[in-house]
Amino acid sequence: MDKSEWQGGQGETWAAEWRRTDRSFLAVTEKLLERTRGESFSRVLDIGCGAGEISLAIARGRPDAQVVGVDISPALVSSARKRAEIFANLSFDLADAATWSPPEGFAPDMLVSRHGVMFFDDPPAAFANLAGIADSGARLLFSCFRAPAENPFFTKVAALLPDPPPPPPPGAPGPFAFARRQHIADILTTGGWEQIDIDPFDFAMIVGADEDPVEDAVDYFASIGPAAIAARTMPEDERSAFFDKVRDLARANLHDGFVAMPAAGWIVTARKS
Repeated sequence: MDKSEWQGGQGETWAAEWRRTDRSFLAVTEKLLERTRGESFSRVLDIGCGAGEISLAIARGRPDAQVVGVDISPALVSSARKRAEIFANLSFDLADAATWSPPEGFAPDMLVSRHGVMFFDDPPAAFANLAGIADSGARLLFSCFRAPAENPFFTKVAALLPDPPPPPPPGAPGPFAFARRQHIADILTTGGWEQIDIDPFDFAMIVGADEDPVEDAVDYFASIGPAAIAARTMPEDERSAFFDKVRDLARANLHDGFVAMPAAGWIVTARKS
């Protein structure tokens, strides 16, 4: 999934499914918010803000802080703006954070992203731009996925496809572009960031809940992600057989009313050089 897909159909799908995507990243959201607690900041930039969950949470908890979310998807920004109508300290821009220029007087001292930084065409240039617009000593905080092999929620479903997709090339824009620790460190150093910490974070990706968690999980995988894209072009009998297998996988991962699958990411922090 590259940047152009977020500007089109995939962005529209994620905008329609923001409740499920926020739920699936619940543990990541809390981890990022935990890292902001005790920090002093007044101007926040949410990079690749999606439907706005992190921006909303920070704006709610820090009413004296000005929060701006930036995303390239018109549909996601529209959803975020609707969710943010009651917040005077929160706004959203339809823009690419790689080249975004802030309004006059807004130099972010906290830059945050929940899995929104992996789609840059030129990551060093993007992070150099972010460092350039940031205030002196600004803190950077983001999450991203580790390698596909460490993320069964992705690999186990993909393996059920009749023609599983090949693994993405290392570093290519997409969900796993920042899988390698050294790759992240090199990008940030080149982009003008220092005091870099890259910590592993394992979490449960919640893909099914509510009255029928198994069917909710099947619908989740039918709507979101690479498997959903592949399934849309399958013949009906092949598609039905695939989702029967997904249903079995969901049952095997049903615990205490939730379908949750293991996921693995990085929590990355840095400061402007």
